[in-house]
Amino acid sequence: MPNPTDLKTDITRIFELQKANAWKLKQSNPATRKTKLMRLRDRLMQVGEEVSEALYQDMARPKTTMPFDVQNAIDTANETIEHLDEWMAPTPVTAKSIDAEVNAYVHYEARGVILILGPWNFPFHLCFEPLIYAIAAGNSAIVKPSELTPATSAIVTRIIRELFDESEVAVFEGGADVATLLLDKPFDHIFMTGSPKVGKIVMAAAAKNLASVTLELGGKNPAIIDRKADIEKAAYQIMLSRIMNAGQVCLSIDYVTVPSESAHLLAEKMVESAKRLVYTDGRFDPAKQGRFVNRNNFDRVRRYVDEAVSLGARVILGGGSNADDLTMEPTILTDVPANAAIMHEEIFGPVLVVIPYDKLQGAIDVVRANGKPLGSFVFSNDPAFVQDVLQQTSSGGVSVNVWGEHYFDGRLPFGGVNGSGVGRYHSIYGFREFSHERPVFTRGPKAA
Repeated sequence: MPNPTDLKTDITRIFELQKANAWKLKQSNPATRKTKLMRLRDRLMQVGEEVSEALYQDMARPKTTMPFDVQNAIDTANETIEHLDEWMAPTPVTAKSIDAEVNAYVHYEARGVILILGPWNFPFHLCFEPLIYAIAAGNSAIVKPSELTPATSAIVTRIIRELFDESEVAVFEGGADVATLLLDKPFDHIFMTGSPKVGKIVMAAAAKNLASVTLELGGKNPAIIDRKADIEKAAYQIMLSRIMNAGQVCLSIDYVTVPSESAHLLAEKMVESAKRLVYTDGRFDPAKQGRFVNRNNFDRVRRYVDEAVSLGARVILGGGSNADDLTMEPTILTDVPANAAIMHEEIFGPVLVVIPYDKLQGAIDVVRANGKPLGSFVFSNDPAFVQDVLQQTSSGGVSVNVWGEHYFDGRLPFGGVNGSGVGRYHSIYGFREFSHERPVFTRGPKAA
């Protein structure tokens, strides 16, 4: 463990190095930036199995030769390399003036020194994806991976130190003490993925220096099911959202609102889907789902379930757990009282609540009562129903008849709204999030 005084000194030293180097990086051309991204991309292509093993150690994530986390970062790098020239090109704007010598455009310039605070639920690509956009926009960056996933964070740290001079990209491992020291510095922009609670701390720190922020938070994501929906397909997508990464996903569906007459069929199909996904010979197979990142998170979700049941909730599926290996069966609850904590807190585990409704307004009232989540999921084959939900609710993004594709597609802007986040990234929106869009108005002869 480094001496706190030495750590503070080292953070200051590297921050000042990056600050001094910022003007050089700002002036770098597309070719220079793409060279860095290609070097990073090529390194990422070599670490699939190693990252898979680390994710298994950290969260018992099922092993694969190329985890989603690594492939996502590779895909982000490839798209950025392919399109960076056009993204960096000034965007012409038609000025109001009819003067032939007037020219107006938006110039994209680097923000400066960026702080990236990585999360524990996707500890690899949510360090590298924002880093790719930061580099593409001509910034320097300091990355702090999560201390809750040490095996994965060690790989993140090693790759960054192998590939980059610390005056361009640096990394610091550690817990809240390290984050506090970093947040004390006057960064130009802070990118953070995590909980609303931590998001408020980051935003308050940024406010002291009037730094801009990108905060990807979370919230209670609803699924809203129409009478005309394909219940079987909806059930599979819903359970997939709660099983991926043991439900520790910011876009996992927390609760399902369903017409009362369809509630029994939905429950039946969700049970079938869960058993198809993570059961072997009729028994829950934790190896197919993964585990909680630590005991605190396990205990928190266990308390939600136990309290709900004590207040009268019914368990349709699951309910079992093992504190020794931090695993929990996919659990479906219904008849949950409105005053239960699970109705108001983001679950972040393999548990969800089914809420029947008679009229759509009843479902809308439930959704509105839970604020503006990161994602909403509408299952309907009626365009009028979908439009009605869009008009009467708010969320960071929406996927219709599928779970999470407004994130996974990668071409749409992704982010939250109010309590679920600030800012947007992915594709060109990621490049622009890490850029200052500088308006330029000129009067004079145009260049030949």
